[in-house]
Amino acid sequence: MQTKPFRIGTRGSPLALAQAHEARDRLMAAHGLAAEMFEIVVLSTTGDRITDRSLAEIGGKGLFTQELEEQLTSGDLDIAVHSSKDMPTKLPEGLHLSAFLPREDPRDAVVGRTAPKLSELPEGATVGSSSLRRQALIRRLRPDINVITFRGLVDTRLRKLAEGQVDATLLAFAGLKRLGKPDIVTELLDPVEFPPAPAQGAICIESRIGDDRIQTLLSAINHAATFDAVTCERAFLAALDGSCRTPIAGYATCDGEDLHFSGMVLTPDGSQSHRVEVSGKRNAAEKLGYDAGEKVRRDAGAAFFEGWG
Repeated sequence: MQTKPFRIGTRGSPLALAQAHEARDRLMAAHGLAAEMFEIVVLSTTGDRITDRSLAEIGGKGLFTQELEEQLTSGDLDIAVHSSKDMPTKLPEGLHLSAFLPREDPRDAVVGRTAPKLSELPEGATVGSSSLRRQALIRRLRPDINVITFRGLVDTRLRKLAEGQVDATLLAFAGLKRLGKPDIVTELLDPVEFPPAPAQGAICIESRIGDDRIQTLLSAINHAATFDAVTCERAFLAALDGSCRTPIAGYATCDGEDLHFSGMVLTPDGSQSHRVEVSGKRNAAEKLGYDAGEKVRRDAGAAFFEGWG
């Protein structure tokens, strides 16, 4: 019988805290446990502390997870809750993504100041985004737009927008919904024309491999369709050595026992792109995603990826 609280690690942003509370609430409901049986432990990560440069410049996605993973490995945390799209494809030895919560809407959202839609922004407008994928897709659709790096918490980006620093910004619709801000969206982008990042909209839980007690706890809240879809998307990313230096999009959906995946890679300026679509069985989700990544790599050719490192 568990007598001390389960320790849930999270970053300290409002969105990260909302995600940690959602995970805790689902665990409480699944196991009939009181809130006192969970302690939410807030840690500051390197990625949180450095906000004046792009992730590509400072080291990539792992900067949002390192401190949490160190405490998971040491046993100071029982689980860590993350935005799945922030997770590197290679995790520290002894850790794994052991559960996924039901996925939110994966689409990208425009919050426009001078026009509501991306297509309606004035020529030469400035759009702020920290994502190389979003930057490349914006340039692909609107080569005339000036895209600038725009990091910080959601409220920080919205303040910069209100101050007139940019004409629009793009954010994950899932995050805005979790923060109770869906009404600020001026356009939801078509996931075919403007495909999401791999794992966008999915909350994942990381834990120690072989910790059967924690795995039993988490199995009750794992959403199988999200698990399979994100496994496929992350395998696509892994095949392409995806990081914050690479504009890569990917989205998988489940239909019964079947899975469909669509992926895209772009050059950072958006001028060139390659798409891939595959379908297969959900129990082969990882292989489907990896094979799709290998196909894109072959079709695009080595020259396409030069300069991404």
